[in-house]
Amino acid sequence: MPHRVLRSPQIDRFQYLLLMAACLVLTLPLEFVFRARVYRRPSRLVRTLVPVLVVFLAWDAVAVARGHWHFSDRYTTGWLLPLRIPVEEFAFFLVIPICALLTYESVTTMLGYLADRRRARRAAPVGEPQGAEHA
Repeated sequence: MPHRVLRSPQIDRFQYLLLMAACLVLTLPLEFVFRARVYRRPSRLVRTLVPVLVVFLAWDAVAVARGHWHFSDRYTTGWLLPLRIPVEEFAFFLVIPICALLTYESVTTMLGYLADRRRARRAAPVGEPQGAEHA
C-alpha cells in the first residue's frame, strides 16, 4: 500500500511564516527563564536588527533582480514587499537574529552562573568546617 501524505496547498503557503512563528514561540521562554533581557531592551534590539535587515534585504533584492535565486510560490504567501521580497524573507531576517540573541544571552547567563559557582567552590576552604576560624 503506498504511503499517503496528507498535504494542503493552503498550509504549504504558510509554512515559512509558521516556521518563523515557531522559532519565536520556542525561544520566548529564554527571555524569562534565563533573564535574557532581549525584549526588555528595545532600543538595543532595534540597533542590532536594522543593519541585518538593511544588508540582507538589499542582498536578496539584488539576487532576485539578477535571477540568482527565487522564492517558491508553493511555500510563500505571495505577499511581496518592495523590490519583490516576500514578507516571509523579511520575517526571517527579523526572527532569526532575535532567536540568536535570546540564545546568546541565555548561554552567557548560564556560563556566568557556572563560573560563579566554580569560583565559590574554589574559595571555600577544603577540609575545614564552615565558620572555623584560623588561629
